Amino acid sequence: MEFGIYTFGETTVDPLTGVRVTPGQRLRELIDEIAFADDLGLDVFGVGEHHRPDYAVSAPPVVLAAAAERTKRIRLTSAVTVLSSEDPVRTFQQFATLDLLSGGRAEIMAGRGSFIESFPLFGQRLDDYDTLFTENLELLLRLRQSERVTWEGGHRAAIDDRGVYPRPEREIPLWIAVGGTPQSVVRAGVLGLPLALAIIGGEPARYAPLIDLYREAGQRGGQPAEVLKVGINAHGFIADTSQEAADIFWPPYQDTMSRIGRERGWPPLTRGQYEAGMSPRGHLLVGSPQQVIDKILAHHEHFRHDRFLMQMSLGPLPRKAHLRSMELLATVVAPAVNKALGASAAVQAPAA
Repeated sequence: MEFGIYTFGETTVDPLTGVRVTPGQRLRELIDEIAFADDLGLDVFGVGEHHRPDYAVSAPPVVLAAAAERTKRIRLTSAVTVLSSEDPVRTFQQFATLDLLSGGRAEIMAGRGSFIESFPLFGQRLDDYDTLFTENLELLLRLRQSERVTWEGGHRAAIDDRGVYPRPEREIPLWIAVGGTPQSVVRAGVLGLPLALAIIGGEPARYAPLIDLYREAGQRGGQPAEVLKVGINAHGFIADTSQEAADIFWPPYQDTMSRIGRERGWPPLTRGQYEAGMSPRGHLLVGSPQQVIDKILAHHEHFRHDRFLMQMSLGPLPRKAHLRSMELLATVVAPAVNKALGASAAVQAPAA
């Protein structure tokens, strides 16, 4: 299994100190975090796109290009590119440039996004939410396949046999990010695109039918099993003990989820709900290394996923604790999970 981290580059007020980190400071810290993840041997680092004052990253390719100059092997992906409100031509050009700068390490994780600020900002109508994504995905796939493109849709100017440059030296991996919509997982399966499922609430086992639906749609569409990859994105934090992890992660998590909840009409998050999310059947991967190992392995029984990305920094975390969590993910959790999965595969393999 591949392991990695994703973040939105939060600039919220620290609930313990009352101090707000500046966008410049957060971006500089973020580049350091990506370089540290590379040094630790993690496989992937994802940076999300938002257009709000509480996040520093509105242009993931720019941040990832800066990180490319500080890293050697880690793959660099958006998490996500809000494709409904993006120009697919510029998206392709930006990630092709990133891919060339990084020596073939760029990836795109395309989704609809859970925030809507980008639509009025870029002159898009929310009523076109679905058709924009469908058309823009179609065009982005066309751009990956062909140097010269002729294309016409309903939401942007037509393209008449135009070349789009620069061209990457390989086809940039494109993941479809979903939050639980059956139509989205079916589309990804039919197209043979890897699927990134975000589990940020509820009981993870309930998402298993969506993964089954994705693989069934891919098989019906004639896609080989090896292209139907699954990634799980989830909130989590690791410390040396379960109590330490719970106590450190609670203030920023409670602040972030309650703040977003106020915008969407949800009640404030309670400590009881938080601890339920940390339970063996809950959605939060917060605890000691062994607790997180056990939970990832339990999830793998449901999803048989190929990649796991953890979002640790939902809000301001103590810097030392944040880096320690990254270290534990890379040096303790990832090796133990892959050792267990390797042993399981060996047991299940038929005798020669």
